[in-house]
Amino acid sequence: MHKRTLFKGAVLAGLAPLANAAQPAQAAARGPGLLTVTGAIEHSNRGPFDPVLDQMMHKQQVSFTKAYVFDAAALAALPAVTIRPTLEYDAKPHTLSGPLLLHVLVRAGARVSDDMTLTLRAVDGYNVELTGKQVRTRQVIVATRIDGGPMPLGGLGPLWAVYDADRVPEMAKLPLPQRFQQCPWALYHVDIKEAG
Repeated sequence: MHKRTLFKGAVLAGLAPLANAAQPAQAAARGPGLLTVTGAIEHSNRGPFDPVLDQMMHKQQVSFTKAYVFDAAALAALPAVTIRPTLEYDAKPHTLSGPLLLHVLVRAGARVSDDMTLTLRAVDGYNVELTGKQVRTRQVIVATRIDGGPMPLGGLGPLWAVYDADRVPEMAKLPLPQRFQQCPWALYHVDIKEAG
């Protein structure tokens, strides 16, 4: 009798991984949301704005009916681009890498066009507006890494919407402290408005 109980337990234990595999993997594998894209998007992977749980957005007067949220793994799954701009903070070149912002928008289901307007918002409420054309021609990336390591919160990260200002003619001619005014660090939200 004891052997049967042991055998039955072993069989049930062997089936446990199959039962777990039937559960949605997204809930178990999903990390904390780092970037929320709202507005004119076709895809959504989270519910609408919640004034209780979305406190920072609430305080910054952000609201939406649907959104696409990227965690670190989702951003890392997109093709990475590497740039090496001279940064205003120490006047030295630094290596930054991450996906093109346009690729992030396409993944969220945006119809990318030159005349769309994007509002990029940082955790401190700082925000800038860029057109789709500016994002495309400047090759704006969502930087997740600096000089080979992840960008920490409290520094420039964990995400920074940035371009290689040394190689964007209208930015390269500006004094260094003015080149990155349209590059919010600690980026957490992008809202898309189609032209029209």
